[in-house]
Amino acid sequence: MAVLGGGRFRRVFSQSLKEAPAGFATPTLNNNPGSQSVSNGMPEPNGDTFARDQAQFEEAEGVDTGMGPVFNAQSCVACHQNPVTGGSSQVTTLRAGHRDQNGNFVNPTIYINGGRDKIEGRSLINDRATCPQAQEHVPESENIRTFRMSPSTLGDGFVEAIDDTTLLSFAAQQRALTNGEIAGEAILVPVLEAPGTVRVGRFGWKDQQASLLSFASDAYINEMGISNKYAPHDTTTVCKTTPDVEDHTDQIGMYDIDHFAAFMRGTMVPPRLAAAVASPQILAGEQVFNQVGCSLCHVSKIITAAPGTPMNGGTFVIPEALGNKIIHPFSDFLLHDVGTGDGIVQNGPQDTANKLRTAPLWGLRTRDRYMHDGKSTTKSDAILRHRGEATGVLRRYLALTPEQRRTLLQFLDTL
Repeated sequence: MAVLGGGRFRRVFSQSLKEAPAGFATPTLNNNPGSQSVSNGMPEPNGDTFARDQAQFEEAEGVDTGMGPVFNAQSCVACHQNPVTGGSSQVTTLRAGHRDQNGNFVNPTIYINGGRDKIEGRSLINDRATCPQAQEHVPESENIRTFRMSPSTLGDGFVEAIDDTTLLSFAAQQRALTNGEIAGEAILVPVLEAPGTVRVGRFGWKDQQASLLSFASDAYINEMGISNKYAPHDTTTVCKTTPDVEDHTDQIGMYDIDHFAAFMRGTMVPPRLAAAVASPQILAGEQVFNQVGCSLCHVSKIITAAPGTPMNGGTFVIPEALGNKIIHPFSDFLLHDVGTGDGIVQNGPQDTANKLRTAPLWGLRTRDRYMHDGKSTTKSDAILRHRGEATGVLRRYLALTPEQRRTLLQFLDTL
């Protein structure tokens, strides 16, 4: 095990460790996309560059290149761009469904084209379509409805490089330290690029993906409507103008989803507000953060797996740039019921319906909407919405003095 956690988890060193490089280093440019960006040192495939990966991440698609028939955005950057390419945004996605007679979540059936065609098998409801006939709408029968904020992908290469055992250890330690009051759930999800392989999920609000290539493939088909090698068929053929598969290799043999994954793997982690980190006031706020129990789920320090470790069914080997790195995501990347669950099930068992991934707090100061649905516009409101497994933590927060609460919020403002 190789974890560090807010003073509550034991520090274990196996080899030489270094802090992961931090910085908002992928500015969004109209001319020469990616030309001013700096990667974390992730090695590139032959003929590829980090700038090229970013340019693909930013490229706007159209009907002529396979976008649609139903989609949410024309590019990856449309949903991931604050304060730089790859970050979070105010963009939300719509999901819906219902429960059957046994209380189990069921994906909706969405009828389009005047009822002549249907889209089923997913909770996502696309907000946009390339023609009126393909436009999706939530049926009255689907009484579970929710919006989800687009998360940041910055530093996700390091998250991918966390060993499964590390995440599982968080769940075990939480149960032991709280007598089961806090019990994060890790789910095993398929790795699309390694058929038959499963891994602990860590990407998406439901931990529905475990690798960045799987994440890229899923987003390409569901958010942009572009079929690819791991999702070879469009959601519908209504108004479809291009043949599947729509993601093709380029001159160097890479697919778009390969570039997307390479870009995310190459980004630096979101940096702390360096000028304030060492101040007594901020250190006092961090101490309060730990004392009330926030750090049990918002784990402040994690160590990635060693270089050379095979991941994702052996399809990806941890390079020096990502291995044995100390990161500060302020998340355990586990699913928890904190009273704000959206009722949706994705790639997990039915007990995950009201559980969500612990939101990573790195980069928090770049956001103006909080929680999975973005309904909280102040950090105080976001804290006060915590219930369920976080009830004890909330109780301790409410018992703080006004000065302690103020220092806690000041600490969060540095993340």
